[in-house]
Amino acid sequence: MTTLFTADHEWINIEDHDAATVGITLHAQDALGDVVFVDLPEVGKTFAQGDNAGVVESVKAAADVKMPVSGEVVEVNEALRADPSLANSDPMGQGWFFKVRVANMAEFDRLMDPPGYDALLKTL
Repeated sequence: MTTLFTADHEWINIEDHDAATVGITLHAQDALGDVVFVDLPEVGKTFAQGDNAGVVESVKAAADVKMPVSGEVVEVNEALRADPSLANSDPMGQGWFFKVRVANMAEFDRLMDPPGYDALLKTL
């Protein structure tokens, strides 16, 4: 499994040739503080890369969750909807947001690998 990152602090795990899991990064949840609500996209809805696919709200702020790559939402994390604090306690694991059927694998080329994302974080 390969994890890539966006400049907007989403991560995406490429699980197989056309499916991927999306969530927010440790940095994003640190910046937001205690997450109290998530608005997840509808299963079956299609988004373009960079579209707002959901919202995460905390005690401090609200932030859009952007679609890292174009595709169709095939599953949402109902456990996260029931317990938004999973985005804080395990943002890169059980706190995932949704799964997407990838429409254009070439869009992964626009994302950052872990060293690239670490370099971005050092500039913030």
